[in-house]
Amino acid sequence: MFFREIPGLEDIKQTLVAAVQKGQIAHAQLFFGNEGSANLAMALAYATYINCENRQNQDSCGQCASCSKINKLIHPDLHFVFPVATTKKVSKDPLSENFLPEWRTYLKENVYAGLTDWCSYIGTENKQPNISAEESRSIIQKLSLKSYEAQYKVLILWLPELLNNTSANALLKILEEPPPKTVFLLVSQSIEKLLTTIISRTQLIRIRSFSGQEIEKVLVTSYGVESKRAGQIAYLSDGNLYEALRLIKETANDNHELFREWMRLCFRGNVTGLVDWMEKFAKMSKESQKSLMMYGMEMVRETLVWPYKEIQLSRLEGEERTFIEGFSKVVNAAKAEGLYKQLNDVCFHLERNASAKIVFLDTSLAISGIIRSA
Repeated sequence: MFFREIPGLEDIKQTLVAAVQKGQIAHAQLFFGNEGSANLAMALAYATYINCENRQNQDSCGQCASCSKINKLIHPDLHFVFPVATTKKVSKDPLSENFLPEWRTYLKENVYAGLTDWCSYIGTENKQPNISAEESRSIIQKLSLKSYEAQYKVLILWLPELLNNTSANALLKILEEPPPKTVFLLVSQSIEKLLTTIISRTQLIRIRSFSGQEIEKVLVTSYGVESKRAGQIAYLSDGNLYEALRLIKETANDNHELFREWMRLCFRGNVTGLVDWMEKFAKMSKESQKSLMMYGMEMVRETLVWPYKEIQLSRLEGEERTFIEGFSKVVNAAKAEGLYKQLNDVCFHLERNASAKIVFLDTSLAISGIIRSA
């Protein structure tokens, strides 16, 4: 990963580059930002720049042996630790090193993703991933060795908020007094869940969410999305680049048409139609099902604020705007809260492999009751 591959955030990039050029490389740094931000991407780019053999003024050279190996995630002095749980492949005492091949493959395509997506990728089912005390002992052992070839040994610890108390406390000493030329890069999406003793031993680097303009530019220039559609996706993704990239894989018009049809059936209390719709929903992929629910939650939010918006400030256009205008007339604040909860619960149950048919039909009947209530 290189700084030039990360959209926007030029001020943060310049700060990190300047620190390396001045030789001011803090031994423990905490990159924190929301899911879908560039916190992990920025840590990777920074690790690349630290060990680049021919640093440029703004970025790594991308040509030297170090850059090539780090870009392929196979550099012997670049270590990764991340949350894991038992799976069909690893049924006992899982460690990050058991999942390194999957991690490398996953990271090349999903550097902006979050924990839920990672767990789905490795198949943890409903098990809660964490970073164990055994993992902490492994970290200490690895970093006690001399570097193989790089100037710095770099450990990227993704989601340190999933360290339990034992594993976190085991790392305190090495975080405060690491071996020479060792750099810890902690990457958090929920800094408030971290132990204060961990935070106090790191240099904090806040990674803001992407702006709508930054996401829109990525979609247009890198993915060939039509400008108007890119603007809509950027708006719906709310600064989450991973969500934006996921949305372009779905047909937005399909989501709108499906959601509109579903709400009409619920409004009419058409149980026969809902049963038929349930069959259609069950045939969709899980990601498509979740995408539809997330689209629905965005529409509910828009419905709630629509009466208070200046029309010229709304980024909804065409059929979506027409739908919201009508939907807002029958959905008040209390109903919107109920609808949002129902849609969010569908995502929760789908992620835990509940029956799509049962979940959808129950939700449809609940939504119908909410909409049709006085």
